[in-house]
Amino acid sequence: MSGQIIEESNSSETKELEQKQDKQKEQDEDADEELRKLLLPDVQTLPSTPPSAVESNFAIYFVLDFMKPRHDQYVYRHANGLCVIGLAPSHVAFNDEGGITAIDFNVGKSDRSGVKVTGKRKKNAQHFESNTALCKVSTKNDSYIVRCCVKGSLLEVNQQLIKQPELLNASADREGYIAIIMPKPADWLKIKPSLVSLEEYKKLREVS
Repeated sequence: MSGQIIEESNSSETKELEQKQDKQKEQDEDADEELRKLLLPDVQTLPSTPPSAVESNFAIYFVLDFMKPRHDQYVYRHANGLCVIGLAPSHVAFNDEGGITAIDFNVGKSDRSGVKVTGKRKKNAQHFESNTALCKVSTKNDSYIVRCCVKGSLLEVNQQLIKQPELLNASADREGYIAIIMPKPADWLKIKPSLVSLEEYKKLREVS
């Protein structure tokens, strides 16, 4: 009798062990499949064009009609909190004949191009509100004030634009960026709900 009980017990343990092994095998197969998908993605699901460096390294946001109609700007936020500020493709200045012809950082009470920030603590950084004037861009017949649109410390402006304002027309989203600002985490959380994502921007402004 005891031999039968031992045999049944062994049989039960063997079944449990087999079930565990089968389960582990399934998990391993699932893991292998996930890894295979990452290493060898389905060609049908790949985007037609690879993501740009901006899309890969930054979270892309836009602020629309900032203080005035069609004063649209972009905010590229890096994982370290830095925000790159520039003109969105739908900014009103780009509608003027010939596009932007000049940029002037001497606005407000100081020349923004004179900013020289040093050290890890960003010594000498100027602290601005979101509506603080950052620069003025001019076209053949008009001029427009570009504002920080994010509250924070101004770390640098794109000095290259002073000599090459045409970068704003040709590459506003890359070499033609206007400034880099570091907002405090709390200030970023306040401004973020007022921004729109890249997908929302494309729908609202009907751009590709």
